[in-house]
Amino acid sequence: MIAIGLLLLLLALLGAPLFAVIAASAMSGFGREGIDLQAIAIEFYGIAEMPILLAIPLFTFAGYLLSESGAPRRLVRLTTALLGWMPAGLAIVSLAACAFFTAFTGASGVTIIALGALLFPALQQAGYPEKFNLGLVTSAGSLGLLFAPSLPLILYGIVAEIPIEDLFLAGILPGFLMIVLLSGYSVWKNRAVRVPLSDFSWKEVGAAVREAAWEIPLPIVVLGGIYSGYFAISEAAAVTALYVLIVDVVILREIPLRKLPAVMRESMVLVGGILVILGMSLASTNYMIDTGVPQKLLGWVSALVSSELSFLLLLLLFLLVLGAILDIFSAIVLVVPLILPVAMQFGVDPVHLGIVFLATMQLGYITPPVGLNLFIASYRFDRPVVDLYLSTLPFFLFLLLAVLVIAFWPGLSLAFLG
Repeated sequence: MIAIGLLLLLLALLGAPLFAVIAASAMSGFGREGIDLQAIAIEFYGIAEMPILLAIPLFTFAGYLLSESGAPRRLVRLTTALLGWMPAGLAIVSLAACAFFTAFTGASGVTIIALGALLFPALQQAGYPEKFNLGLVTSAGSLGLLFAPSLPLILYGIVAEIPIEDLFLAGILPGFLMIVLLSGYSVWKNRAVRVPLSDFSWKEVGAAVREAAWEIPLPIVVLGGIYSGYFAISEAAAVTALYVLIVDVVILREIPLRKLPAVMRESMVLVGGILVILGMSLASTNYMIDTGVPQKLLGWVSALVSSELSFLLLLLLFLLVLGAILDIFSAIVLVVPLILPVAMQFGVDPVHLGIVFLATMQLGYITPPVGLNLFIASYRFDRPVVDLYLSTLPFFLFLLLAVLVIAFWPGLSLAFLG
């Protein structure tokens, strides 16, 4: 058993696909227990019966359509018109635009690639130091993961079997806390470099609102439809995808029909990867549950910690390391089923745990040495990855402060849940 575990770990380190490693682990465990390997196929069939899972491909498709259209440019113009007059207005615009965009795409790398081409040159032209600009755009790429309809929020709700609507509400204040802290740092930095401010203009606000008139209703449709009870989450996802498709392909004609298959293929590759990992992980998780792994883990953790406070500290350290080496989707389906029973034993609310988990994993995107956003930004802006390590360090520290506040102030996440 130990030899098989070491072999699987070696394969993962050598770059074997994660789903293959998880599948091999599940099949090995089932084989030792004499369980029919058809159990893995049954898990995939179980996924197909989850209605809420329809939201993932639909929201992903809508997000990729937005990234290929003129929506990023219109969003930047709108936020600039509304916030550009403030101290460090352009930096705050960058944070707000990236958060909104990541919430709909569900992938921070897409945000860096789609908005980086607009925001990085604008920040350079405004007079901010290059080091600050690199750190800002790279760090802002993952800010929207706590805002609806973020894919990680939906996936966590599915795996943890808790209402996704509750997670959507719980992520609002923690998400804004992260934006406010980074905005405060940007204002302080702006005072140091004396970047000139733009004047507020109602005329420009009106023009920007008219230009972005098709994108502005999106959050209203998604959140208003869900919380009014008019839409289920999967129905809201279908309405969003159809709306974006009609607007960008038929009305605005920013995405030609010949390009549509490529956008669909690219978005579904991401969805396919998530579903394969989810199916294999459910099989592996069920094996671990059958063999009592969560109970053993609880016993081990209980020997190390004795309170909710010490458990959360240990959890944060673990998730910081995990977030730097594993993508957020894989981490959710692999780790959440194991830590959720342990967390509940220490009195941690499962919704609060979800926000802590995602906020810390979000920080993992810029955690050296292998944070995913660091390498995406290095490629996108043609800078050595070591420069990204140094550029994102101040943003990392402020986001770490936000994560600590979120973890040890449960009321922030649970404020809207009564």
